[in-house]
Amino acid sequence: MAGAAAGGTTLGEKAGLKMGQATRDAFGDALRDLGDEFPEIVTVDGDVGNSTRTEVFAKKYPNRAVNVGIAESNMVSVAGGLASTGKTAVTASFACFLMNNAFDQIRMSVAFPKLNVKLVGSHAGISIGEDGPSQMGIEDVSLACSLPNVVVMVPSDAASTKAAVRAMIEHKGPTYLRLGRPKVPMIYGDSCKDFKIGKSITVRDGGDVTIIANGLMVSAALDAAKDLEDAGIQARVIDMHTVKPIDRDAIVKAAKETGAIVVAEEHLHHGGLGSVVAQVVSETHPVRMAYVDVGDCYAESGDPDGLLQKYGLTAENIVKAVKSLKK
Repeated sequence: MAGAAAGGTTLGEKAGLKMGQATRDAFGDALRDLGDEFPEIVTVDGDVGNSTRTEVFAKKYPNRAVNVGIAESNMVSVAGGLASTGKTAVTASFACFLMNNAFDQIRMSVAFPKLNVKLVGSHAGISIGEDGPSQMGIEDVSLACSLPNVVVMVPSDAASTKAAVRAMIEHKGPTYLRLGRPKVPMIYGDSCKDFKIGKSITVRDGGDVTIIANGLMVSAALDAAKDLEDAGIQARVIDMHTVKPIDRDAIVKAAKETGAIVVAEEHLHHGGLGSVVAQVVSETHPVRMAYVDVGDCYAESGDPDGLLQKYGLTAENIVKAVKSLKK
């Protein structure tokens, strides 16, 4: 899989970005590399470690890895039990299986008691392609954000994922980390030194409009910014890698300085990044807004690039959204 399409080109191509690892692969490598530094880390897997990449950790630390089988609800309860004994329990599955199947267990065994469980949802969004809608996590950010005490992160590339993994391990309390299946462009090169929970990163400055994105849509936003620049529009691009707690200061600053905001995310229209940004904007400095997302529907099985095109998750659609605000 070479990477997702963006307006007829490879994602990140217009912005001059090189293709890197999938965020799920970066997660597996990062967790393994932190094993010696944080001996309290244990993994709890639902028999999909080869997909979520927890198997990378398990191969190095077999005595610190538990596979409960295809039983996500039990998986979360086991993770909560381990966390209650002082372990840092990292439990991973496909985003839809983790957040949809085990929501009640997450609510009562993780969020309510504020246990140190690290929830990791891989294969999020429609870019998993041929696996189809039954395995596409497109409600997960909304569900995770609805839970008190849970930090929600959606990194955009391998370097920011590795930084996010360290941040979630160092954070005391429950977190949700959203990961993708396809390879994505390298936005931050080999390292993302500016990553901090609750603080966004401005990856491109501009004064005419702000594009706030996360996940693979950050690369699409950078592609769109290049097209907009050719049209005489200078777009600021913000990587809002933490949806909860949201970086209110960056949003307010963008609203005041650029006067228009487009939010781009690989998620349903309701309840995700767009909803959270809109809350901040409406409360502080109302400006015109537009949204590029999956909408209010489920996708289908298909080629990842074709699905992103069909459901409008492209640089081209971001450009259209920006221009609709500038009329």
